[in-house]
Amino acid sequence: MNELRNKSDILSMNLQELTRFVEELGFPKFRAKQLYGWMLKGIPLEQMNNLPACFVESLKSNALYALPAVEQKWVSSLDGTVKFLYRLHDGQFVESVVMQYEHGLSICISSQAGCRMGCRFCASTLHGKDRDLLPGELLGQILVAQREIGKRISSLVMMGIGEPLDNYDNVIRFLHLVTDKDGLNLGARHISLSTCGLVDKIYMLAKEQFQITLSISLHAYDDEKRSSIMPVNNKWNIDSLLRACASYFQTTGRRISFEYTLIDGVNDDEEGAKKLASLLHQYMKDMPLHVNLIPVNPVAERGFDRSSKERVERFKQTLIRHGINATVRRKLGADIDASCGQLRHKKREERVGT
Repeated sequence: MNELRNKSDILSMNLQELTRFVEELGFPKFRAKQLYGWMLKGIPLEQMNNLPACFVESLKSNALYALPAVEQKWVSSLDGTVKFLYRLHDGQFVESVVMQYEHGLSICISSQAGCRMGCRFCASTLHGKDRDLLPGELLGQILVAQREIGKRISSLVMMGIGEPLDNYDNVIRFLHLVTDKDGLNLGARHISLSTCGLVDKIYMLAKEQFQITLSISLHAYDDEKRSSIMPVNNKWNIDSLLRACASYFQTTGRRISFEYTLIDGVNDDEEGAKKLASLLHQYMKDMPLHVNLIPVNPVAERGFDRSSKERVERFKQTLIRHGINATVRRKLGADIDASCGQLRHKKREERVGT
């Protein structure tokens, strides 16, 4: 991490900041625009063929260009989903997934190397958190994916490895970068940020007034059950979380999406669906909302099983009958292990020789 302290992270800069940096190095500002254009294409420094060698050498000495390297890449033969395992500049690994929809390509990116939230069903938390990702490392996942696929990505989901709001400052900086009209110019309404429920940060995010979609990882209908699978609930319980959600909608006008992972015999019973519907009506009133049901991805170290199709469908229909808009997430990339966290875990296990 000494490299981070001694060099300026240019991938975390906007065009104006990059221009000032380039001029401070003694080069004309038009070089900044050339450099920025290459960066937005996810091109390594050595391949920026219209930059003079002296400029490139100066950048190598003074700048950190933390573009993720593709360690491994998988393409699903079933639906075209593309999974990336990225190696970061310090040897950490993170994952991204690019999915094809009728409206275009969507990418799910990671916000941290590991995660300290400790959700019992999640592979990303198996080894805790190693570090936060820089804004440029968040952006770089998109840039490299677009370079590798050769197509523009039009929507973004922050639902990969890590808790985005636990890396708050870097994530906010990234959101400014990715929506910058001089940058990728991704529409904020095409961005979804998922959180396990850091209530204080939800209030802070609302004040930023980004027109993004907030997705809440709820996964249970009462505090006892939620605390048993999500330790964050011991600090911020369902009452405080749903009050924050209602406030978020009132401040931003943006619909809340609730993620609900269905675990066989844990939180997938029909009575639980009725309780969940009642809970959401109680706190969200007539505010627009959506429940995204996600059959759990089994993780060997966790011991949780996926709910049967019948139980998933019964849970969904119960919510709908009780006035809650609910859908089941379509599973993509089933043949390439496209759920986040498991590939990083396997790579880490290989590294330590277990």
